[in-house]
Amino acid sequence: MSQEQRHIGRELHKLDHVIRRFLCQNGGACRQKDDVTGTNMRIIRFLKANEHRDIYQKDVEKEFGITRSTASRVLVLMEEKGLVKRLSVEHDARLKKLVLTEKSDRMGEEMRLVGEKTDAQLLEGFSEQEKELLFSFVDRMVENVSQKERHG
Repeated sequence: MSQEQRHIGRELHKLDHVIRRFLCQNGGACRQKDDVTGTNMRIIRFLKANEHRDIYQKDVEKEFGITRSTASRVLVLMEEKGLVKRLSVEHDARLKKLVLTEKSDRMGEEMRLVGEKTDAQLLEGFSEQEKELLFSFVDRMVENVSQKERHG
């Protein structure tokens, strides 16, 4: 297929499908366990990867490109499922940091390992320079779409 006939949206969708299939075959987030959605799993993985620092709802919004109301709904449901806790912080009573429960902490560790395996498989054969270039392209695409959303 020539370059003119390829569409980036379709190619990214295809890549997403292949990644999800790979995850299913390698113990990843293909099946919903204990009513835990794919979005819940991605948030758990994010919290696990950042457990060395305080994470707040605004960090989840930024990381996943979601609105405040969406993040709030998802986090409330995750709290009800016993996946996260919101803890007050000393320096600002209005802020609530997000922490994993024992249940989700175990899940987060499993997902971290599967994620590392997935990333290694996806980037196999890429040089460091190619990886940097790939991530710069992805960042630019996200920014292009984000600007369009902000400016209509």
